[in-house]
Order: sequence, then structure tokens, then C-alpha cells
Amino acid sequence: MLTPAPLMRLVSGFWGFKTFAAAVELDLFTYLAGGRVITGPEAATAFGIALRPAGVLLTACASLGLLERAGEGYRNSRLAEEYLVAGRPYYFGDQVRYCDERTYLPWHRIGEALRTDRPLTWDPDTQDSMFATVDAELVQRFWGAMHSTSMSTAAALGAAYDFGAHARLLDIGGGSAAYPIELCRRFPHLRATVYDLPHVCEVARGRIAAAGLTDRVGTQPGDFLRQPDLPHGYDVMLLSMVLHDWDEPTNRTLLAKCHAALPPGGTVVVSELLLDADRSGPPEAALMGMNMLVETAAGQNYAGTEYAAWLADAGFANVRVMPFEAAGANGAVVANRPG
Repeated sequence: MLTPAPLMRLVSGFWGFKTFAAAVELDLFTYLAGGRVITGPEAATAFGIALRPAGVLLTACASLGLLERAGEGYRNSRLAEEYLVAGRPYYFGDQVRYCDERTYLPWHRIGEALRTDRPLTWDPDTQDSMFATVDAELVQRFWGAMHSTSMSTAAALGAAYDFGAHARLLDIGGGSAAYPIELCRRFPHLRATVYDLPHVCEVARGRIAAAGLTDRVGTQPGDFLRQPDLPHGYDVMLLSMVLHDWDEPTNRTLLAKCHAALPPGGTVVVSELLLDADRSGPPEAALMGMNMLVETAAGQNYAGTEYAAWLADAGFANVRVMPFEAAGANGAVVANRPG
């Protein structure tokens, strides 16, 4: 029988997110690292909250698959143990905190974004893009969130596409260097460069040093939108979670720059949350498109078929889509400059 239950699940969707965000704010999952078990009374004492909210929070987190029952208490689920314990390689908590602190309240005004076609988290009248800010706290918060999502996504991309066939990678708009760090660890002969704005390269250099990869991963400051040419000398170029920030003409121009800078036989990899060809989903890609209304002046998500057409028009050949599952992407569109 048809019921409005699916609609109620949509209505209450934010309940799950805010429960999740509150648990991350308390560092609940880090506290439970290593198989530690906690009861309601123990949680109340540990986190300085009353017994009722402690019990309600543990139950809610278990219902979301973040905790599991262990006797009279709760422990981390495998998902939480892998991705929500601070200090772990693929820690996802920085993304949760960023969305909770930076985008959650602006999303309350999504109707305004639909009516005005203007972002809600920054002012396009005073700033070129959301990436142009040099506010140190915001830069660290944003790129911490992107790093949080990108490390595990880079691992999935590296499993789907063999970067071992390449020698030098240029990560265009590479941010915190998550992709070069992960891919260079996976492919021992690969060397990489992050090409991004000067203040972003500072963030990347810190992450690269912490990863112990300063001998294989470097940075090159630049603006891929304003500068007429991309750096040469690379046999593979990566655009990961970049093209959804811009409109079609901008993306076509950037792909043409990639074609011009790559040698014959060189490869471009576009990694994104790809829409279906008929633009009916999947939800992850479609809702990321809504988030682009909140955070960008012209961005949206695109279908793999759209990227494929743009790449072909730019002169690339052997265009193919490689699906995979990750937090930041569900596939890569790969193409080669003809030899």
C-alpha cells in the first residue's frame, strides 16, 4: 500500500546528520577506539551530559550503523572504527565538522539560492570564488574537510585506474594533496605535483611533509582559470572534484588546456560524482549539485556522457568511464591525447 513513509524519511533526514555531527563533536567514536565498550551511564560521565541524552544518543548512533550493541553497552561499528577515529589514515570527521559548521545553516536558505542563483556561503560581489579566501581558519577548515573525503576517494580511484602506467602526475586544483599522497603511496614510481592557488599550496606542503613524501610530491602555485596554459612535462593530469565547481564553458576551456599541455599519448582523468545519462540520479551526485548552488556561483554536477562529449570535442580519444564507489566520486572519465 502506498504511504507517505518515504516522504517522512526525507523530512527527517537532517535528524540523522545532526545526530552524527553531535557524536563527532563529542569525539564519541575516538573515545571508543580499539573495541572499547560504553554504557549509557558511562557515556553520561565521560561526556558530561545527563543520563537521558546519553542513552538516546547511543541508541540513535546504533540505529544509524555507527555503533553496535556489545552486551549491556555499545562499541564502534566497523565503519566508525575505520573512518571516525581521529588520527586514522582515512579519518572522515573533518568533513562532518565542516558541513555542520559551514554549510548546514546556509542550506536552510536553499530556496533563496534557487530564486537568486547566488551562493550562500560567500559573496560573489566581493570574492572571485569560494577558494579565493585567505582567511587562515577557513582555509584550514575547508581543506581539512576536503582531505577527509579525498583520501579514501583517492584510494578507490587508485584501485579503479592504474596510475602505475604513468611517471608524472599533475593534480589540477589538487588542494591538500590527498590524491598525490595516496596515489604515490600506492604506485611507487609515480611522482606528482599539486597545481593550485598559492595559499592552498601552503596547506598541501604541510600535508606532504607530514606524509613523508616531499621527495616525490611537490607543489606549483598557479591559477588554472586565469593562466593561459597549464604546466607541461606531465603524462597524466587529474581533475578530481574540480569540474563540478564550474559551468560548462569554463570546464571545456580547462579540458582544452589539458589537451594542449599533455604530450601525445598523455592521459586526463576526471573523477567526480557522475549523474546518470538521463539526469535522474543517483542521489549522491544530484544532491551534490544542489550543494553547488549553496557553495558556488556556477557549479553543478554533470553526467559521464557530458564529460565524455567535452573531452572528445577537446581532441581526446579513447574516452571511457570507470565506475567505483567512494565518498567523493562514483566514477572516473578517462581519455587520451592521440599519439
